[in-house]
Amino acid sequence: MEFAKKLVERTGKPYLSYSALKYAADGGRQQDLKLFELYVRGLLYKDSPALSFGSLYDMMLLEPEKVNEQFYVLDDSEIIAELKDSYKNPRASKQYKEWKASQDSDGRSQVSEEDWQMAKDMISRLDASEVVDPETGELIPVRSFLTGTPQVEFNTWIEDVPVRGFYDVLGDGFVTDSKSTRSVSGFPYDVKSFDYDIQAYIYSTVADTDTFYWVAQGKTKPYLCAVYKASPQIIESGKRKFWSAVENINRWLQDPTKDTATFALYGEI
Repeated sequence: MEFAKKLVERTGKPYLSYSALKYAADGGRQQDLKLFELYVRGLLYKDSPALSFGSLYDMMLLEPEKVNEQFYVLDDSEIIAELKDSYKNPRASKQYKEWKASQDSDGRSQVSEEDWQMAKDMISRLDASEVVDPETGELIPVRSFLTGTPQVEFNTWIEDVPVRGFYDVLGDGFVTDSKSTRSVSGFPYDVKSFDYDIQAYIYSTVADTDTFYWVAQGKTKPYLCAVYKASPQIIESGKRKFWSAVENINRWLQDPTKDTATFALYGEI
C-alpha cells in the first residue's frame, strides 16, 4: 500500500489507468515521465476530432439509448456555405469556431451531421458482419462479441497497485474493447504502437479472464470490421510494460527531490 500512499501524496491521484501508465512504460511510444506527471495532474488535456468521434461511435454502438442525452447534432450547413469560398477548410477558421462556440447545445457534445451519419453507417455494417470461428468453422456475428454489460467501471488493485478503468463490454467470461481505427489491417500493429497491450493486461487481470477481444472497425468506407483476440504473448507484453511503468513511477515517487524533467531514455540500436 506504500506505493498507493506515495502516489496520492505526490500527484493527488489515488489510482493508475492505462492512459497514465502508457507514458511511463518501457518501450512505450510516448514514454516520458514528464508526460505521465502532467497527465495524472490533469495538465495534459487532449481533444481531437478523432477522440470526439470515438466517443460518439462507442455510445451509439454500446449505449444507443443515451446518445441523444449526450450528443447534439450541429447543423452547420449555412455557415459552411458562407465560408467555403474564403477557406479551404471552413471548420478550421476562426469565424467557424466562434460560431460553433456560440451555438447552444444544452451542455451536450456537438457533433456534425457527417459524423453522426458515419457512426450510424458503421454500426449498420458491424451488425451485418460475421466472422468465422477458426476452430469450428461456424459463422459468428460480430455483434456477439459486444454482448454483455457495457461501460462497467472498475476501481481495484493489481497486487499493491491501485487501478481504475472502464470495460467497454464485460461479457460472460470475456472482455471486449471497441476501437474505431484508420486501418483494420494495420490494427494489430497499433496494439503495441499505442500500448493497447497494457490495457489488455489490466482488464483481463481485473476481470480474471484470459479472453480479451478488440472489435475494430475502419473509419473509411465500406467500414470493414475485425475481431482480434489478445494472444498470450500480447497479454504478457502488456504485463511487462505495466510493471516496468510501475517501477519507473515508483523510482520517481521514492525520491521527492527528483523532477520528471530529468527523465531520459537509454537503449541500444
